Amino acid sequence: MGEKARPLASRAVTSGPAAIVAGTGLIGGSVGLALRAAGWRVTGIEPDRSRAQMAVDIGAVDDLGEPGPCDLAVIATPVGEVAGMARRLLDAGAAAVTDVAGVKGPIATAVDHPAFVGGHPMAGNEQDGLHGAASDLFQDAVWVLTPTERTDDAALARVRQVVTGFGAQVISLSPERHDRLVAVVSHVPHLAAATLMHLADSRAAEHRALLRLAAGGFRDMTRVAAGHPAIWPDVCAGNRDAIAEVLDELVAELSRLRDQVAAGDRDGLLARLEAARRARRNLPTTAPEPAELTEVRIPVKDETGELAAITTLAADLDVNIYDLEIAHSAEGPRGVILALVDSDLASRFGDGLEAAGYRPTLAALE
Repeated sequence: MGEKARPLASRAVTSGPAAIVAGTGLIGGSVGLALRAAGWRVTGIEPDRSRAQMAVDIGAVDDLGEPGPCDLAVIATPVGEVAGMARRLLDAGAAAVTDVAGVKGPIATAVDHPAFVGGHPMAGNEQDGLHGAASDLFQDAVWVLTPTERTDDAALARVRQVVTGFGAQVISLSPERHDRLVAVVSHVPHLAAATLMHLADSRAAEHRALLRLAAGGFRDMTRVAAGHPAIWPDVCAGNRDAIAEVLDELVAELSRLRDQVAAGDRDGLLARLEAARRARRNLPTTAPEPAELTEVRIPVKDETGELAAITTLAADLDVNIYDLEIAHSAEGPRGVILALVDSDLASRFGDGLEAAGYRPTLAALE
């Protein structure tokens, strides 16, 4: 939907559609493995020769090359290199380009192109590079897509289809909202884990048994500190304002907690801990059974940005879209977006769509 994105690129491949993965570390390697498992032919772009050869050896890519025509390109380079690589891939004929960087606002500003769909898989492990790459790394993980009002619906639909094919749960957010939210759920937690680890390590110099006494709770809280540190200076630079704001809030909360502990405020501590327990238990889990889903049919004009607007509205309403399809009309510039949502939230989604000027119809699955 929308005429500004490039058409599907024509490229001779031995099997399946053609993809390019730029950057073959943990995430890029896992994307390559997942794409190949789904029948794609994957070309890797990797300046590090040893890592490039390893990517071929483990089957993360079919071969190595440079930017060129392809059906999909995925950029898994450091944050500071994403925008430049995106422009190269788009200029070379990529039909749709996405990335996996943990910061989205600056990249969206730098790559203002309808075929670019910002992305961020909330997945990983403690193994560095290709040694930790796995085709199922994204199974049940949240994968955020950050379309803008210029994003072409065909490009967004293609990226979304591929990502859901990996087993990920897709959420659409604006680039700015993504950066504010991940500061809370990803960036500051990583910095807090690193700080706790630093504190324990400094104490261990005096009390050698300390780290050996570290129990499950400490290990759980500091697990993310084992991640590759090289990406974090760029992430913090790209999202400095949101991270600083959340750090200020964390310092204030810790100060209040410190005062409760120092004052022996048992009731206040208990209330705080019970509230945290409730919030932790209410974190979303997996998708519901089909009988608990409702199909929402949304007539739309065949214009750039419709899919981006609808999926972002769903995220704003805290409604998860479990599956999505676009049905084009053969009779004119119109179509229908079909979205599956939790039946308990279908009315909220429908009301929000109506308020935004759409005319949806809802039908529960049997």
